[in-house]
Amino acid sequence: MTTSLAKGLIGKKLGMTRLFLREGEAVPVTVIETGPAAVVQIKTRAADGYEAVQLGFGPKKEKHSSKPERGHAARAGATGFKILREFDLAPGAEPVPGGQVTLDMFAPGEKISVTGTSKGKGFAGVMKRHGFHGGRATHGCLTPRSGGSIGCAADPGRVFPGRRMAGHAGHRRTTVKNLTVMDVRPEYGVILLRGAVPGPNGGLVLLKKN
Repeated sequence: MTTSLAKGLIGKKLGMTRLFLREGEAVPVTVIETGPAAVVQIKTRAADGYEAVQLGFGPKKEKHSSKPERGHAARAGATGFKILREFDLAPGAEPVPGGQVTLDMFAPGEKISVTGTSKGKGFAGVMKRHGFHGGRATHGCLTPRSGGSIGCAADPGRVFPGRRMAGHAGHRRTTVKNLTVMDVRPEYGVILLRGAVPGPNGGLVLLKKN
């Protein structure tokens, strides 16, 4: 594992498969595509009030980039990036615009966190959205999937904010912590993580070191 400039990397979820261990165990893994990310900008405490490194992921054609985007990406020697995200600086790192953060920063067996946007479920009831058990499944029950009472009558005579009710489910920024890195394959530009990560196939994810 080489010394990294940032404490994270940008990736794209490709899908899930399984990995067979030498002991014969089949482990479900998520395959994430993440290649070298260009260092676009360095945020300093003197100029910006905090320290961070801005990474660019996915090249963007010049005709699809605005003039400010082209000027900003020129620091990294590119015409534009589809994705720009900021990460904390790695301890002792002194990055410069134009450098690269590679997949070698992760090692098998390491625990990392993954942030993504969960799958959108549309409008959902309380059982699907919050896990309510519903009404009694008996003869005569007219509300088998209802949330029941949502408040009192006369006092206080209103529904308190934050009451769990039916509504839009999913499509929220979600972080899963302590996922184990099962394998790192720089020659293919992919990393294999044990278990599932948020979002659909092709979705943007952020890999962060704990």
